[in-house]
Amino acid sequence: MKLSDKENSVDVIYVDNHLLVLNKPVDLLTQPTNISSDSLETRAKDWIKKRYKKPGRVFLECIHRLDKPVSGMVVFARTSKALSRLQKQMREKTIAKYYLALVEGTFSKEKGEMKHTIAHSTLKAKLSASGKSAFLEYKVKKTYENLSLVEICLHTGRYHQIRVQMSLSKHPVVGDKKYKSRWMLDNGIALHHAKMELEHPVTKEKMLFTSNAPFEASIEQYLFQTNARKK
Repeated sequence: MKLSDKENSVDVIYVDNHLLVLNKPVDLLTQPTNISSDSLETRAKDWIKKRYKKPGRVFLECIHRLDKPVSGMVVFARTSKALSRLQKQMREKTIAKYYLALVEGTFSKEKGEMKHTIAHSTLKAKLSASGKSAFLEYKVKKTYENLSLVEICLHTGRYHQIRVQMSLSKHPVVGDKKYKSRWMLDNGIALHHAKMELEHPVTKEKMLFTSNAPFEASIEQYLFQTNARKK
């Protein structure tokens, strides 16, 4: 079920009594903090209150988060039962998550994997022998001059994992200044959560959710619209 409520800046990919799948824009927090109350979660709760005319507290919990500069899908549980069952799927690694990224450079192989040991430092991730194992697979979808569009299957969920692993492999995500990208964007970075496969927490149906990345259709147009430029 696809809906859109531009007044509340909510892009709903799917909704039922148990799930809510939203498309998060760049530069929006997934959840509120003590610094900012504006977040995808806050907007979603407001949307639910208005759409379903709920007078009281809205139960809504995300099962995963996206970094503020990253766009794409976020899945929320609308009931405690759904939350518990989805969290179990996350722990058992039966939920498949795929990202699209526009990164610097070209690859010698069409597909491959990246394995590092990384640790969460202050607002950043770094290579560390005492850190945790980080594992992802990538597949090059197309190249454009000295940039590559890659699909990434995330097997572990470490802090800033894709961003730091791509940077460590000399392919930083376009616009990601924190991890040494030579490109600057007006907002966000070129990383998008594009596809997610999971089992519905109640019906047990296998579900596939997708979201188009802003740079997927035309890299040239995306670079122009985001005022991309090299440092």
